[in-house]
Amino acid sequence: MNLEQMGAAARAASRRLASYTTNAKNQALLTIADRLEARLEHILAANARDMEDARAKGHTPALLDRLLLNEARVRALAADTRKVAALPDPVGAEIESRLLPNGMRLSKRRIPIGVLGVIYEARPNVTIDIAALSLKTGNAVILRGGSETLRSNLALVETIQEALEASGLPVEAVQYIDNPDRALVTQLLRLDRYVDMIIPRGGAALHKLCREQATIPVITGGIGVCHLFVDESADLARSLDIIENARVQRPSVCNSCDTVLVHRAVAAQFLPMLAERMARCKVELRAEPRAYALLQANPCGATVLEAGPDDFDQEWMALILGVKVVDDVEEAIQHIYEHGSEHSDGILTNNLANANRFVDAINSSAVFVNASTRFNDGGQFGLGAEVAISTQKLHARGPMGLEELTTYKWVCIGNWDIRP
Repeated sequence: MNLEQMGAAARAASRRLASYTTNAKNQALLTIADRLEARLEHILAANARDMEDARAKGHTPALLDRLLLNEARVRALAADTRKVAALPDPVGAEIESRLLPNGMRLSKRRIPIGVLGVIYEARPNVTIDIAALSLKTGNAVILRGGSETLRSNLALVETIQEALEASGLPVEAVQYIDNPDRALVTQLLRLDRYVDMIIPRGGAALHKLCREQATIPVITGGIGVCHLFVDESADLARSLDIIENARVQRPSVCNSCDTVLVHRAVAAQFLPMLAERMARCKVELRAEPRAYALLQANPCGATVLEAGPDDFDQEWMALILGVKVVDDVEEAIQHIYEHGSEHSDGILTNNLANANRFVDAINSSAVFVNASTRFNDGGQFGLGAEVAISTQKLHARGPMGLEELTTYKWVCIGNWDIRP
């Protein structure tokens, strides 16, 4: 495998993609969706072999969940691809336009970024999400998935490339590094001659590697240490529903809730309610001293352990939930400052002043009032899909959809003007 050749091919493909009409790109996306459904059995067979190997190696339930493809998930990927085709194409749109005093017309116009390098782990759905968003925005992409999902990803990329060829688009627009040699990751991170942006989707170690080794701009994020704060005015019964959804619906993803902060005024009433609900959901609680004392007195069948020194810094990705009693909204905010990852944090409240204070103070990529953190998602936000959830502050923040995969150029139209 020669990454220089892949990079050169991706660059050439990106230049061709930039000239395709929205209709041509949409037709390719619709063909990808059709091919995903037509090749369903082939894709599921490849994924079954990956799942078998992953179980034999003793991988965690969280990883197995991220790795799994079933009929419903593949059909959902096809549906999401069609949704991306239906979205407005940002390429070519004018962000702003104005007439200068000298009579020249100045505007900003959206253009593709160029070539993306995406490194991800154990989530074959990312292959389709990124390919769809990249193609819609005229970007070429070089993908590098984890070794545990190699067969699944190859089956998906084959499907994509077949659709591209059938649609008359360059197959090199979506390429996959199928060699599991980790040295190729470092090579990709330094392929700045061809690649314009690196997007890692994985754990803290992967993000650290990309930040330290890349000679290309890196979009970091996707590591969630997410919180919900139940204040003294909250509807406690409805808070339980939101917490269950945020922790239990899909515990292995980055926007699931890791810690619940509870106002001391409602802690004695609410914590037993929370323990009973979490016991039904088989969620283990890790509690700081005040919460632990209350839960020990009335655990309601839940497994309750004292929180260790690092427990509130954990992205659990499992059926575990940190619990802490706080004195007020200010202490909740301070805890999130110290332990959060600026991913997804929310307040459950009927107090408008508390809601406003929380929203103003918490600078996460998405802040929620009376809603589950699970909504921090490209599909849920109406973006069609996402390539990542960025927690950095430059270029893109939160779910990265179509607009976040574009940059812009200045267009200046004059009347044979020269600079005085």
